[in-house]
Amino acid sequence: MSGSEERYGEFVLVRRHGHVAELVLDRPKAMNAVSMAMARSIIAACAALGGDRDARVVVVTSSHERAFCVGADLKERNGMSDAELLRSRPLSRGAYTGVLELPMPTIAAVHGYALGGGFELALSCDVIVADGTAVVGLPEVSVGVIPGGGGTQLLPRRVGAARAAELIFSARRVEAPEARALGLVDELVEAGQDREAALALAARMAANSPVGLRAAKRALRLGHGLDLRTGLEVEDAAWRTVAFSGDRAEGVAAFNEKRSPEWPGE
Repeated sequence: MSGSEERYGEFVLVRRHGHVAELVLDRPKAMNAVSMAMARSIIAACAALGGDRDARVVVVTSSHERAFCVGADLKERNGMSDAELLRSRPLSRGAYTGVLELPMPTIAAVHGYALGGGFELALSCDVIVADGTAVVGLPEVSVGVIPGGGGTQLLPRRVGAARAAELIFSARRVEAPEARALGLVDELVEAGQDREAALALAARMAANSPVGLRAAKRALRLGHGLDLRTGLEVEDAAWRTVAFSGDRAEGVAAFNEKRSPEWPGE
């Protein structure tokens, strides 16, 4: 329902904008540092959105004016025993895979700091829109760990193995202009405009067939890294899921009748 809101735990809010769902990281007192409680909130929100056929695109935003997300909650981690840290791993990992495995297109709207796990949440999205205040990076080796929310796998898929190695091994922070030049973010907008730009892009995407959007994302994700022949088989399998759908029939009819389609979503 357009304009509705739903809270998942204490730290995640989902707002509806028609067929666009906005997943708001909402732990402003800690600059959205991902605690175990916040990880649970992200997992719950993504589980609900993943099964919501009315949500065609998801935009991940932040309620903090100076940060998207500063990564794992190191204050909480500092108080954990080795056994507690090990037990917490599936939960923290689940937050990142929850975003990564959403079946519809996803857009991150980044301003301020997106560091460590915060940048990994953005990397888990299909498209990253950032404003001029954005500072991104994977500084985990500077505190004795590695990027563990998908960073070592997602970053080289964006920028290549050598560039990813330089960024991860140096632990350096990258400001917005360089981040855009290196392909760490996809669209750079004026300061304060990241959310508005991301929602506008999401609305353009959401005007298209929901069946087509999900199938295209599946083909893009599953085909990445495969040899061409195998990738084309992945594409063909995705095509077969849409070729006989109600969306295809409606799309072709609307085109021929010179009207806007009314997608059945099936």
